[in-house]
Amino acid sequence: MEELKQAYQTMGLDEFATKEEVEKRFLTLLRRERARTKHLEANNLTSSEQSEEDFKHISAAYRFILANDDRKVVQAYNEKEYGKYKNMAGKAQKLDHFWRYYKVHTLAVIALIGIIIYSITSYIDHREEQKYLASLPPIDVSTTFFGDFTQPVGEYEMTKITDSMLKSFPEWKRIESSIILVPGDDLNQLGHLQKAMVTLATEVHDIYIMDRKMFGWVGAQGILMDLEKQSELAPWLTGDLAKKLTVEGDTQERIYGFDLANTALDKDLPLHNRDLIVGIHVNAKNPEKAVQFIKTYLAASPQK
Repeated sequence: MEELKQAYQTMGLDEFATKEEVEKRFLTLLRRERARTKHLEANNLTSSEQSEEDFKHISAAYRFILANDDRKVVQAYNEKEYGKYKNMAGKAQKLDHFWRYYKVHTLAVIALIGIIIYSITSYIDHREEQKYLASLPPIDVSTTFFGDFTQPVGEYEMTKITDSMLKSFPEWKRIESSIILVPGDDLNQLGHLQKAMVTLATEVHDIYIMDRKMFGWVGAQGILMDLEKQSELAPWLTGDLAKKLTVEGDTQERIYGFDLANTALDKDLPLHNRDLIVGIHVNAKNPEKAVQFIKTYLAASPQK
């Protein structure tokens, strides 16, 4: 059970996630990995061994979860079919298998045909996905929302969020976004925090947009950039919008985020949560544009 629990955590899922959720999450992670690989190849960069190892762990966890589901299905079937025979269940099962011998061969042929069709379809889908990814412009910045962020009913497409931000950056072509939901209710936080921790450990995004509670939690992980060193943000370092934290190993409070509530970002985002504290990952791939992101909204803010 512990190994299965760990597999779900590796994929950033709750322990009781459905098979459909597992499949959907793996497809999302696979697309991100392919996009990352494409980005590295396009820029003649070398992938880190850690990144490749992380995705190997994700793939192994995915296979382990599916295999476990298959075992449960088989066990449930055997219990239903042969449990009534009690001590003779083993013999009854063998006899049943004997009588179904030729049927099994037929099903095997059908399964083989299905596998061939699936393989062909997967290959075609893969080629189409590669064409689609190749047609996309490079990512200007990647953003992740951490906290109690929810979209209005019927608005579940991330494109609505990215499009709302792109309006403030007409020269940009692409913003990538995701939401890691962490409810404000403490009773429902544990599983979501585990998913958030896995995301922080395995993924690097340029910009983190957080509610107040998650700003303290994410900041404590030591992954946010010290914004006091960014000269472009100097006009706002002493204002009320600057948000400070004390991280482990540093006794001095420093600015790791800015409150962008009541700015154009707050107005445009199709989200219910009004806490918008924005920070930058210390290893952001696009740090200059991440700073530009914050500066643009601060410059249009009525506060300083």
